[in-house]
Amino acid sequence: MIPAELGSTPTVNPHHHHQQHRKLSHRHRGHLHLASSSSSAHRPRPLARAQRPGAVVTAADMVFSVTKRDTTPYEGQKPGTSGLRKKVTVFQQPHYLANFVQSTFNALPADQVKGATIVVSGDGRYFSKDAVQIIAKMAAANGVRRVWVGQDSLLSTPAVSAIIRERISADGAKATGAFILTASHNPGGPTEDFGIKYNMENGGPAPESVTDKIFSNTKTITEYLIAEDLPDVDISVTGVTSFTGPEGPFDVDVFDSATDYIKLMKTIFDFESIKKLLASPKFSFCFDGLHGVAGAYAKRIFVDELGASESSLLNCVPKEDFGGGHPDPNLTYAKELVDRMGLGKTSNGEPPEFGAAADGDADRNMVLGKRFFVTPSDSVAIIAANAVQSIPYFASGLKGVARSMPTSAALDVVAKNLNLKFFEVPTGWKFFGNLMDAGMCSVCGEESFGTGSDHIREKDGIWAVLAWLSILAYKNKDNLGGDKLVTVEDIVLQHWGTYGRHYYTRYDYENVDAEAAKELMANLVKMQASLPDVNKSIKEIQPAVADVVSADEFEYKDPVDGSVSKHQGIRYLFGDGSRLVFRLSGTGSVGATIRIYIEQYEKDSSKTGRESSDALSPLVDVALKLSKIQEYTGRSAPTVIT
Repeated sequence: MIPAELGSTPTVNPHHHHQQHRKLSHRHRGHLHLASSSSSAHRPRPLARAQRPGAVVTAADMVFSVTKRDTTPYEGQKPGTSGLRKKVTVFQQPHYLANFVQSTFNALPADQVKGATIVVSGDGRYFSKDAVQIIAKMAAANGVRRVWVGQDSLLSTPAVSAIIRERISADGAKATGAFILTASHNPGGPTEDFGIKYNMENGGPAPESVTDKIFSNTKTITEYLIAEDLPDVDISVTGVTSFTGPEGPFDVDVFDSATDYIKLMKTIFDFESIKKLLASPKFSFCFDGLHGVAGAYAKRIFVDELGASESSLLNCVPKEDFGGGHPDPNLTYAKELVDRMGLGKTSNGEPPEFGAAADGDADRNMVLGKRFFVTPSDSVAIIAANAVQSIPYFASGLKGVARSMPTSAALDVVAKNLNLKFFEVPTGWKFFGNLMDAGMCSVCGEESFGTGSDHIREKDGIWAVLAWLSILAYKNKDNLGGDKLVTVEDIVLQHWGTYGRHYYTRYDYENVDAEAAKELMANLVKMQASLPDVNKSIKEIQPAVADVVSADEFEYKDPVDGSVSKHQGIRYLFGDGSRLVFRLSGTGSVGATIRIYIEQYEKDSSKTGRESSDALSPLVDVALKLSKIQEYTGRSAPTVIT
């Protein structure tokens, strides 16, 4: 467990003695104040703040009252697996955020609200600072005992998970949940995206039973509670600010964003061995924060703790608009890193040995070697294969491994060879969380650049980078003075030599007519009734492609809680270990997205070094013709190829 650092001497901020505030406080001491919805919901207040880091602000007259504010429902406040995401302008509508927050409080068990401790922070995107103040005032009004806020409202999604699980306040309290303010890898700014999601006591995203209740509440909400006369808390300075309300004391504790997370990372990885690797003149390193929240951790971990030079950090100043970029760590959007690693169109001299990036809220990652891209599906398999030797946290062995269904089967082969428990789950981190809570899974990942372990209940971008640095450090521990280091490319090629290679690509067809998309999927299911006919068609398209040995619509029965998730994607599994997967998402009014995952397995080590596009070409041909995608959608090419 990681104790919170609560500082020392109480001080009183002179701001809190202005007359109007004192008058309001005494007049409404301990009363429920009813107001009509026409009055101002969030009057500007002077900042309440700790005057120096770690200070505790208390004042006898800092008493707030509770206002009940009338409201009406907004349509479409349905939180998905990643919470509620909309344009900033939508969230800025009167009562929009408040409706969702109150609906969440109303969906939670009473003991997770009254007298509870909750975390409120996120990736620092535009509107976050306003949202923190609104949520703090509503938490106070709903009887929450204290709110924990990362300095400047910055906490990565994995750090929030760690803080819920590990942090203890001075009086022994732990957090029961968190409002995470993020839209992940989506752009930020006044005209871009904002998001909010609730994480539970285990540090993982709220399950469907809770998000369904939240959505149901948003459709019937008529009022919310808010402490309007609570002054805004200065979240740029660490320290505790204490208030008193009708139900007793209420604190806002602003703390350093990185300290708790770094302590946790030091219990997982051997920082000394990574430090030796980074000190080697033959090793060079580059990390791109894409101006997301990872910047709040990058300098502290990579430079201050591990000794990397500051010049190895790119875009590591968190910005509300992510510097105008798209904070998504892939070959398209992490352009500066891709160029520096020698994979772009422009060359900037000799690339570093190792490069990595994280997304807006630092839960996704991309790993690169010199002129070499590591697919997320390979990355999780390689981490699993090397974890026990390279990462102290896993020294006693892995409890099991898991991947999302569309992720390549590279992890399956590792699990089979190492005799590990293996799980294939639907897309959504909560499925991994269930397995981890039950002690059945140590390492997991998904093809959409998410990798993680049971140290928390979210995917973790910086954890993945430290895992790769640990593997590199282990492989080079007796070689740091030698002529040539073992490189990222060497590690991947060795892995393919041992386990075979899963050539992998994803074709996305976006904004397809929803009806046409449903018909295409229905036809793929219908065809599964006769595999001989399917194989006859395949032989006519590409005679060299292996036979389909099984085909189904993926369904998952959770081994922990017995819940069943149906219609999770259509699978065609081939005799040689190759796969075709078809998934449909977003059948909304704008149109649907069809995703085709194409995976060719190659065991022959003399054939694992081919160009990916050449190796996949026959199976791509089969996927497009078998699905009749052009006939159904009118599209001659996908919108995006990953």
